[in-house]
Parts: sequence; structure tokens; C-alpha cells
Amino acid sequence: MQTQKPLLPDGARRTAAWCGVVLLVTGVAAVAVCLCIIFKTAVTPVLLALLGTALLGPVHRRLAAHGVHRSVAAGITCALLLAVVGGAGYIVVSALVETGGQIVQSLRDAGQWFVDHFPGADDLDVDDLEASGRRLVEKFGASAAGGLLTGISLLGSLIATSVLSLLLTFFFLRDADRAADLAHTIAPRGTGDMVEAMGRRAFEAVEGFMRGTTLIALIDAVCITVGLLILRVPGAVGLGALVLVGAYIPYLGAFISGAVAVVVALADRGFVIALWALGVVLAVQVLEGHVLQPMIQSRTVQMHPAMILIALTAGASVAGILGMLLAVPLCAAAFGILGELRKGGGPAPDAPKEPG
Repeated sequence: MQTQKPLLPDGARRTAAWCGVVLLVTGVAAVAVCLCIIFKTAVTPVLLALLGTALLGPVHRRLAAHGVHRSVAAGITCALLLAVVGGAGYIVVSALVETGGQIVQSLRDAGQWFVDHFPGADDLDVDDLEASGRRLVEKFGASAAGGLLTGISLLGSLIATSVLSLLLTFFFLRDADRAADLAHTIAPRGTGDMVEAMGRRAFEAVEGFMRGTTLIALIDAVCITVGLLILRVPGAVGLGALVLVGAYIPYLGAFISGAVAVVVALADRGFVIALWALGVVLAVQVLEGHVLQPMIQSRTVQMHPAMILIALTAGASVAGILGMLLAVPLCAAAFGILGELRKGGGPAPDAPKEPG
């Protein structure tokens, strides 16, 4: 009996199969993103709680290892998280409030300096730039408020999100030892070990990113603030606060905060001091890229800078600044899961019993 010849060659069939897989994965991802946007009021606190759990999970594990009850240890850890985040937020906000006007005026003076020194910028109206910037900030604030509030005040929304995130962090820390049992319960039969291994790998990636980024952000902010204080650049503390916040947005945050520091130095201290400020920023960036990141984030899932920029762009288009903050840790978790799928194995024999 003569075998029927396939309609398409093997190469075309393999290409069609891969296209089908790509379309299926893209469709599932699009549906997941749409659901996250629809239920963002619930999704945002969960993601923030996971980041908080990843940041302070080692503290909870150490307290539990010393005999402290898990609930008490979770409460102490959440109190520490509240103190750290609240204290850091107060320092950053107060520094920006105290020096914000000075920084804005310095930026305006820098624009005037460019108008005075570059003939091609004669048509540039600094007042119009300032007014346009203020309108842009007001428009962004209005759109962000309209997207987040949906009828309630911004302050109430932030407080509700913060409280819910803190409560979820408490439960995530207290019940972390049940995560493995939950993975085996919800996973299809025979895949529990794989689901558990993927969950551990994803959480370890987020944990390493959060701890490493926080430590690097503190070192960068302190070094740049000290350098700007030595150069007597106005608003040095506020600029250091910008560096601290911007460090959580890889590449773009450091570039923007460093550029602002150099422009402020140019406006108030002149071209030579601006060059010194640029040298300080570049030296800190070289220290971060060649010393701090290899040492501190050696166990974190490493991603190509192009992939990070794509993730930041996608996160900004989906959820604005919050999306940019969450994009990289989520991508780190996804790469951890993909790495575990490539291995195709279960959890390591010496793997810790709890993920966070």
C-alpha cells in the first residue's frame, strides 16, 4: 500500500507548529495582562507584598530559626518593613520637598545657560519649557489619578493599597512553609515537583533582585550624595534621594537621576563643577556595573540590557511607573521558571523547605 505523501514538507510543518506555540503563549500572556489590568486593585497589593516578602524573607527565616513563633516573627518582620519603608519614604519625600524648588530653578537656569551659549537655541523659550513641563506633570498626574482612583481619593487608595500589601506580606511570611504543599495540591498529578521547583526558582530570582538592588541603590545614593556635597552642589540630598528611587528602574533611572545632578551642577556651579559631577556619577556607575552587581547580584537571574529595556517599556505602557518598577523582577521570575523548565528536574535535595 502506497504511503500518502505529506501535504507540507517537514520544515514547513515544524515552522507552523512553532508559530502555533508562539500564538498560544502570546494569547495566554495577553489574557493574563488584561486580567491583571482589570483586577489591578487586587493584583497590585499582591505583587507589592511578594516584593516585600522577597526583601525581608531572610529576616523572618532567621527569627524562626532562633525559636521565635512564626506569627510573631512575621509581625516583627512586617514592623521592620514598615519602619524601613516609612523611614526611607519620609527621608526621600522630605529631601525632595525641601530641595525640589531649588532643583527646578537650577534646571531652569541650565536651560537659560544653553540659550545663552548655543546660537541654535535662540528660539528656545525657557518660560515656555517650564510651563510645558508643569502642564505635562499636571496631565500625567491627572491621568494617573484617573486610572488609579476610579472615584476615590488618591490618598485613600494609597493607604488602602499599603495596608493590604502589609497584611498580605504578613500572611506570606507566616505561611511560607505551606507553599510547597500548595504547589503539590494545585498542580496536575505528577507535576507537583516541577511546579514546586519553578516556584522556588522564580522566588529566588525575585529575592536576589530585591536584596541586591536595594543594597546597590543605598550605596549609589550615598556615594553620589557625598560627592555632590563635596562639590557643594545645591540640593545634593534631594538628588541623592532621586538616585535612591531611580535605582529600582535599571539603566533608565540611573541615567535620568545622574543627568539631573549634572544639569543642576552646571546651572549653579559652572561648567568645571558640572564635569566633576559627571565624573562622580560615571565613577559610581562603573563601580556598580563592574564591582557591586557581580558581587551582590551574582545569584540573580542575569538578563541582557536590551531585554531589560524592552521589559521597562512594556511595563510603562501597561501600568506606568508602577509597571516599570515591577517589570524587571517579574521578568527575572519568568527567566527563572524558563531555566527550571529547561532543566526539567525537581527541587534539589538540599533545597530549603520554604521559599520566603
